[in-house]
Amino acid sequence: MSRAESVAGTRTPNPLWSLGLFHSELRTTFRRWRTLALLGVLAAVPVLVGIAVKIETSDGSSVGRGGGEGPAFISQITNNGLFLVFTALAATLPFFLPMAIGVVAGDAIAGEANAGTLRYLLVAPAGRSRLLLTKYATVLSFCLVATLVVAVSALTVGALLFPLGDLTTISGTRIGFAEGLGRALLIALVVAASLVGMAALGLFVSTLTNSGIAAMATTVGLLITVQILDQIPQLHAIQPYFFSHYWLSFADLMRDPVYWDDLVRNLGLQALYAAVFGSAAWARFTAKDVTA
Repeated sequence: MSRAESVAGTRTPNPLWSLGLFHSELRTTFRRWRTLALLGVLAAVPVLVGIAVKIETSDGSSVGRGGGEGPAFISQITNNGLFLVFTALAATLPFFLPMAIGVVAGDAIAGEANAGTLRYLLVAPAGRSRLLLTKYATVLSFCLVATLVVAVSALTVGALLFPLGDLTTISGTRIGFAEGLGRALLIALVVAASLVGMAALGLFVSTLTNSGIAAMATTVGLLITVQILDQIPQLHAIQPYFFSHYWLSFADLMRDPVYWDDLVRNLGLQALYAAVFGSAAWARFTAKDVTA
């Protein structure tokens, strides 16, 4: 690292400058065609599901199966379009949403190194820790935006194709539409929070290489591997420690009363992954010899 970088790293950046850096990162991330394409794919999933359900039930027949959890929400869509929100989140959470997060997180540091801009960012009065934190905050912002894109798209399609109104919870009780809408928003926030561990893992991988493509592919590969291992019965003893194990626990928010046990386990596990891999990313990045 050059003397200019060393001097810059000892400065105390102005907080307003830090906010400017975060704003710049957000603008850069959400202006990329790759990011817009990912959000477009996520928005298209509820549209495809809604149209498929509408076509299948056009003759008055029912679709899916009952039970209420995960994809089984699909059996309730024809009665209330709000259930398309829950179905879309359940359909995208196992792969599409985390894959999009993996792409953005994997490219956070490695992409800058590959483009030759990382060294210039470090010369600015940011410091490595502050830059890494800004990158992570940007990825978390994408987690929230991506989840809300799915939810809003599903709510729009559900309102256009199906009736809206009071809905029945998994427990069989009836709640008003306003309360159901509030639970849908809460579920979207829980889904976004369920991705913070994946975001930290992707950021750590991004500090290990100067190739954005390699970082993205590795992060998505780890996601697929964990998802496969989580389905093998012989590994049941360690599966509760996989970051994806409790992802679908958001369905418990549609119970009355709400079951909090798996929800708390999920959020605690995400916090643990964020702490472990966030610390690993910091340790790696602060000691990394940046030449690009």
